[in-house]
Amino acid sequence: MTGAAGLRCAGDNSPSQFTASIAAHADWSVDPRKRWVAVARRCGGQWRLAPPCPVGDVATFLRRLREEAAGGPVALGVDLPLGVPRAYAAQRPEPDFLHFLRHLRTVPDFFRVCADLAELRPERPFYPFRGVAGMTRAAHAAALRLGSADGLCRACDRATAERPAGAPLFWTLGANQSGKAAIAAWRDMLLPALAASQPIKLWPFAGPFCSLLAPRVVALAETYPAEALRHLGIRLKGSKRRQSDRAAVAAGLRDAMLRLDVTADPDLQIAVTDGFGRDAAGEDRFDCVLGVLCVLNVLAARRPDTAPDDPWIRHWEGWVLGQTALPTVPLPPPADALAREGTIYPAAIPAPPAWPLPASPPQITNKADGLAAKAYASKPAALPPKRTLSRPGRLLRHQDRPRLP
Repeated sequence: MTGAAGLRCAGDNSPSQFTASIAAHADWSVDPRKRWVAVARRCGGQWRLAPPCPVGDVATFLRRLREEAAGGPVALGVDLPLGVPRAYAAQRPEPDFLHFLRHLRTVPDFFRVCADLAELRPERPFYPFRGVAGMTRAAHAAALRLGSADGLCRACDRATAERPAGAPLFWTLGANQSGKAAIAAWRDMLLPALAASQPIKLWPFAGPFCSLLAPRVVALAETYPAEALRHLGIRLKGSKRRQSDRAAVAAGLRDAMLRLDVTADPDLQIAVTDGFGRDAAGEDRFDCVLGVLCVLNVLAARRPDTAPDDPWIRHWEGWVLGQTALPTVPLPPPADALAREGTIYPAAIPAPPAWPLPASPPQITNKADGLAAKAYASKPAALPPKRTLSRPGRLLRHQDRPRLP
């Protein structure tokens, strides 16, 4: 493997920035059997992508990636939330998400999911432990003093013109939830790494993604496979849970690898053609490959490595790597979000502003990249007036309704 010390990040002349020796993506779950990682190794000017494999021991996962990089930088995408909603952050005494994470080492109950609304408080925000008739996200938000159900969402969780909304961080019910994955990763991977002063940097809180790539450092970024499909110009018809539907996009995956100078190992080529197998973990292996291609797309400067210039996003909420689409409806101001002395946050929270224009638009290689370039090259249209998307007591969406006996 070529050493990383002399490999600069594409499009940057700064001597402090390097491309990665290892690019990886971990598809996370509370169930260890559904935690898979895909790893691409830098070989000269190309990438060699191996088939996904189980994450294994979470406590040693980041160390093993650093060892595999042989002293070079590691670019790691993770399919889980990195950040908290601004309405929740407005109540916190810490200055940003990184300080908040370190504080969680002193709050062992934080990761214990609440069984009912009476147990909810800022130090125990995850809910519900199991399905109960009549539960709503509006009630969850109200119990945490976040205002309406919208207060549970980060900006990157909101629907955009390109995709539907994702699940809120603190919600732990339904197939679409991401709260349990966040609990497992924060508690078992991030907090121990921070406590041991391991060389990890979290995007976007520590800066642009490429700027975090330094020798022996693991740069972590939140990714979203549904976003990655769009970034790569791949249209999935049907469900990623069906092997035949995954196999139907094999040509699109191969085209994306070709554009990104990625050579798939023979076993991975077979897996792509086969739709990643018929077992339940097939969708996780599929997501792994999408995720690592998303990371490589950013390293190749085909998507931005920055987040919107909104202090709540850059210091508290986080963002999805490579995403350019802003929420179609602005987030409401956090409840009780008065400006605190010594902070940089405004009392009234505006809609996230547009990205700063880069020196040149991204290279257009497919429809998704064309949309990104258009967003960069033109002035953003005014966002539509605020609308009420949720009402107290609204019914849950079908996939989030609790299953009753």
